[in-house]
Amino acid sequence: MRRLFLLAAALILSTPALAQTPAPASSPPAAQAAPAPEVPVYGFEIVRTYPHDPHAFTQGLIWRDGVLYESTGRHPSTIRKVRLEDGAVLQRRELDPAIFGEGLTELDGRLISLTWTTGKGYIWNPADLRLLGEFDYEGEGWGLTTDGTRLILSDGAPHLRFLDGRTLTQTGIVPVSLNGRPVGKLNELEWIDGEVWANIWQTNFIVRIDPADGNIVGIIDLTELLPDRTGMNPADDVLNGIAWDPQGRRLFVTGKNWPSLFEIRLTELH
Repeated sequence: MRRLFLLAAALILSTPALAQTPAPASSPPAAQAAPAPEVPVYGFEIVRTYPHDPHAFTQGLIWRDGVLYESTGRHPSTIRKVRLEDGAVLQRRELDPAIFGEGLTELDGRLISLTWTTGKGYIWNPADLRLLGEFDYEGEGWGLTTDGTRLILSDGAPHLRFLDGRTLTQTGIVPVSLNGRPVGKLNELEWIDGEVWANIWQTNFIVRIDPADGNIVGIIDLTELLPDRTGMNPADDVLNGIAWDPQGRRLFVTGKNWPSLFEIRLTELH
């Protein structure tokens, strides 16, 4: 039971309105204040480990047509096509050096990516990563995914925003919560079987969100996924990156500047 208190505490305290930086998972005050989540909590099994560029500050990750597409941040930020088996970068485009890249998805045969603070998104040709166009949106850009019709965007606040897939204009918003408490810092997003899966920035948790009402319906604890982080920055080199292969039913996860990408299988803890 204490484990569930700590999971809830870490997620709730990740909300920007409640704390600027996440509290340690062992914080007694947070554990006492947070109710046990009435949602399934999952662990994981590693199915296979693949190489990943340890200099890729992963912001977005998707699986399409037998390859990974990845967006990276920092300067220069990149859009890249990556071979799963050996992590080789098959193609790569750099953004303007002043731009900090963020989330990435694919809709209607186009790659669509966000930027952090410039309010500008980019449209790319997945065949050659050629820039096809740009669009504007309000606020910050963090994570991006799609339900096949709409784009779903996170901006660090405890909600998801919906954009029309054709016009790329905002059409709606839904608050995200765990047992009625807002949960923010939703970072990389992935659409999996009707749910939005989201990394919680600077934590080892992925949450599963019902897009209809924003309720968190599952928590995935990946604390032990990369146990040896010697030489890595604990504030920056964090879990981030979810890709789903719907045909093969494979789930891939990685982190910013991680040397490995993992195919995992979920195991239920409670």
